[in-house]
Amino acid sequence: VVSAQTKNELPDVAIDCVVIDAGHGGKDPGCSWGGNLEKDLNLRVALRFGAMIEEAYPDVKVIYTRKDDRFIELHERGDIANRAGADLFISIHTDAVGNNTAHGNSTYIMGNDKSEKNLAVAQRENSVIVMEGDYEAKYEGYDPNSAESFIIFSLMQYAYSEQSMIFAEMVQKHYSLNPPITNRGARQAPYLVLWRTAMPAVLTELGFMTNKSDRDYLLSPEGEQAVSKALFDAFSEYRAKCDAKAGLAQPQQQQPQPQPQQPQPEVKAEQPK
Repeated sequence: VVSAQTKNELPDVAIDCVVIDAGHGGKDPGCSWGGNLEKDLNLRVALRFGAMIEEAYPDVKVIYTRKDDRFIELHERGDIANRAGADLFISIHTDAVGNNTAHGNSTYIMGNDKSEKNLAVAQRENSVIVMEGDYEAKYEGYDPNSAESFIIFSLMQYAYSEQSMIFAEMVQKHYSLNPPITNRGARQAPYLVLWRTAMPAVLTELGFMTNKSDRDYLLSPEGEQAVSKALFDAFSEYRAKCDAKAGLAQPQQQQPQPQPQQPQPEVKAEQPK
């Protein structure tokens, strides 16, 4: 577990490695609506976003926690980034709620927030750990059904919170340039997928699968391209500012070409660990 003092400035190092995490997968579909599964949308956006970085910045290593339909445990997603020595971790999700009027996108960092709505979103995303074996030991006694456990977990220090918030606000800024999805802002919530990441890290909710307007936009080729491009533009801004602080001359960015709409990812059998 990261336990360092909060770093309240942008890192003065080159951003050479980014890990992109397509939320859910395999036996964990995430939220769904009319046959449309969150895990599939998350994966399409992750692959499109990553391809934009690879094309524009050949010197940046892009690592995906998954490139097909498979189940990856939450702690393992962060560990993939740690083992790679990544400079940035981005987990891509789509929101859902019982009230179908709720709409908009948001980006979260690891932290404690008093908003019950933020807490409910984190609880939903964290509940997937019950699909993992021996999750009590893996997550140091965290119980997804215990409010007290959740509050204690949420108070854990996170070393890169300020750097993460800077990037989260950049993501939301670029989302806001792509209507019609409402900008719900950058927030804090105790997400297990961000818990063990030893670098700036965010979890972004592209919009609500349970809202018709958000859903129709995100499932369209135009909407999928727009949110992917917003993530790319946020990454480009963050990388440029980190390089500038480090006194590095950034190579000329190659403008990424629009990515064609990718077919639904082929479902493959989960590989035994």
